[in-house]
Amino acid sequence: MMQSFSPLVKATAPAVVNVYADRLVQRSLSPFAGDPFFEQFFGQRMPNRTEKQSSLGSGVIIQSNGIIVTNNHVIEGADDIRVALTDGREFQSKVLLKDERFDLAILQIEGDGPFPVVEFGDTDTTEVGDIVLAIGNPFGVGQTVTSGIVSALARNSVGVSDFGSFIQTDAAINPGNSGGALIDMSGRLIGINSAIFTRSGGSNGIGFAIPVNLVRAVAQTAESGGEAFEPPYIGATFEQVTADIAEALGLDRATGALVSDVAADGPAGEAGLRAGDIVLGFNGRPIEHPDALGYRLATTSAGATAELDVLGRDGRRTIEIKLAAPPADDPRARRTLAGENPFSGAVVSNITPGLASQLRLPQSLRGVIVTDVPGASIAGRYGFRPGDLIAEINGVEIANVDILEAVLADGASFWRFEIIRGGQRIRQIIR
Repeated sequence: MMQSFSPLVKATAPAVVNVYADRLVQRSLSPFAGDPFFEQFFGQRMPNRTEKQSSLGSGVIIQSNGIIVTNNHVIEGADDIRVALTDGREFQSKVLLKDERFDLAILQIEGDGPFPVVEFGDTDTTEVGDIVLAIGNPFGVGQTVTSGIVSALARNSVGVSDFGSFIQTDAAINPGNSGGALIDMSGRLIGINSAIFTRSGGSNGIGFAIPVNLVRAVAQTAESGGEAFEPPYIGATFEQVTADIAEALGLDRATGALVSDVAADGPAGEAGLRAGDIVLGFNGRPIEHPDALGYRLATTSAGATAELDVLGRDGRRTIEIKLAAPPADDPRARRTLAGENPFSGAVVSNITPGLASQLRLPQSLRGVIVTDVPGASIAGRYGFRPGDLIAEINGVEIANVDILEAVLADGASFWRFEIIRGGQRIRQIIR
């Protein structure tokens, strides 16, 4: 009896495409570019050159009408995106949705179908040791198939995105494989190849794929016309469980997600989840770390009821939480600052529950946070960054954007302010 992956490859490889992303960038020909003195006198006369940069990745067709899933980093900043099929056809495509947090993007082929597809599998049935195939276009040499096994599940701290619950595989994955398919032995898609662990630039037998259950949730949002994917709102913030905390609560190892903060009026607070509790299970599935809990939340629809296995100082208990849709942010709470002050040009917002969830801030935190800083703005020149929390200016506590704008409008001969960045308080005086 001859064993071969050939039938699987013939059935699935036509749905794996090459993704070409082109972007135009400005290259300055002057060594004085960016110098305020020279730019003040020469302005736009500083010579520049427009260059086209290209990147190559892979994608997977998941709907016969030409819906494609790939990695966000493959198409990030692209002005023109083309996809090439294995049969030689090439099409323009447009972005339906992209999410930097999960490193996923959904594209639509601008052409007539039907197109070959790969059916979704179920990551929850995937086991360590399962045989898998990785299909993509490594180094641009052409479509390539490699085989291996699932080496681990729920891997975090990979460092390629905010997402942290990857499938690890030893199937050879190299640059260019990003966005390609990880296929099980039933010919179903179980992951989107996203990253490699390497010091040389080549495959070292440690690759990571985004689980297809999350891919499905993001794709459904795009297909329904949604412009952004938002996981359900739980109203709590979670941290890693340390060995000391595990020992204090009688755990034999550090596992689970430690509840560090709870919004009293959120779903978690109303269900009785408390700061200091450890979430060990979600709908019967073990939770190894906070990222694994984030993955479970992201793959559960808003309105569903989740059953959490929780360990607290009073023992183990089960609580039910009805997950809610993310609270809508009030557009009036977001402002672009102006005037002659160090914050001019920065985009700021009141911290809302939805924004706190997106930025992984404590749910009870309130105040004003910087959401965007154009590089050419005054705020950008002074070094302010997205994520900075503006705590105080000239002795006035900044509780909301109205107070912030009022303080800035009053003007000052000098500015003494305090911001919180990455948990650290930074105090500065600008004259």
